[in-house]
Amino acid sequence: MADRDLPVYLFTGFLEAGKTKFIQETLEDKRFCNGERTLLLVCEEGEEEYVPEQFADPTVFIRVIEEQSQLTPPNLMRFAAETQAERVVIEYNGMWMLDALYQAMPENWVVYQEFLFADATSFLSYNSNMRQLVYDKLKSCELVVFNRFTPAMDKMAFHKIVRGASRRADIAYESVGGQVEYDDIQDPLPFDLNAPVVEIADEDYALWYRDMSEEPDKYEGKTVRFRCRALVRKKLPPHTFVVGRHVMTCCVEDIQFAALVCQWDKAEQIEDDSWMILTAEIHFKFNRAYGKKGPVLSYVASEPSPAPAQDVATFY
Repeated sequence: MADRDLPVYLFTGFLEAGKTKFIQETLEDKRFCNGERTLLLVCEEGEEEYVPEQFADPTVFIRVIEEQSQLTPPNLMRFAAETQAERVVIEYNGMWMLDALYQAMPENWVVYQEFLFADATSFLSYNSNMRQLVYDKLKSCELVVFNRFTPAMDKMAFHKIVRGASRRADIAYESVGGQVEYDDIQDPLPFDLNAPVVEIADEDYALWYRDMSEEPDKYEGKTVRFRCRALVRKKLPPHTFVVGRHVMTCCVEDIQFAALVCQWDKAEQIEDDSWMILTAEIHFKFNRAYGKKGPVLSYVASEPSPAPAQDVATFY
């Protein structure tokens, strides 16, 4: 058992968001609950309770994690062993960061699908007051389900929050009556990838950097122009310097420098910690600065520049 992958179906969201109801209905469906031994790991208990006698098959075994301190590799391995689980379904506590789960999961536990359930009537408030927790659940999920959605609600407000964390997640809006409508709002990039020189505005740096990381093929060979901070470091390969900007993904504590390697045979002329408007060509290849394949900029031109009005780039 320990030698093969154990598929994990992960359900995240905040209290009373509809996770338990969805999992209960899933386990009542014979197409899913069809005899595979299933470990149902419950990390959050709300008003809704599971009704095991209504599951389509008796091979579902519930284990409860009441405190985050109980979320440890030995405990999870023990649960899997004593239930002889062939797969795991996790109802995760919305107030716990996902890293706590990933660090506790045994090596052979592999997340096959991840869904986020959110109560549309409280989601915007959660995002305003607990942005880090919301972003943590949005960044890796495949589907976001906004339940209790009403016609009076503005889909764009929800759409922008999701897209600020992920461009890949599908979005569904479920009404009180159970009708589901999928998000079809188009997200055109705010810059022209077909232009001879792709102009990246200051407010679009974070979006461009993430999109280039997620879909590198469409940027191969493109020439871009953007404002950036240049850094010179002794440990870099010859004729190489670093450019980039600080990016905030969800909150102040999460600010990181989104860097790119730039190659130029006159790199020694670059002033350390200076701002510039850089024109460069993008190629994806191995570079010692990354230690792996990644975007490498080939210098074309630059000009000195003041820092942007907003030093830290954001997604929204």
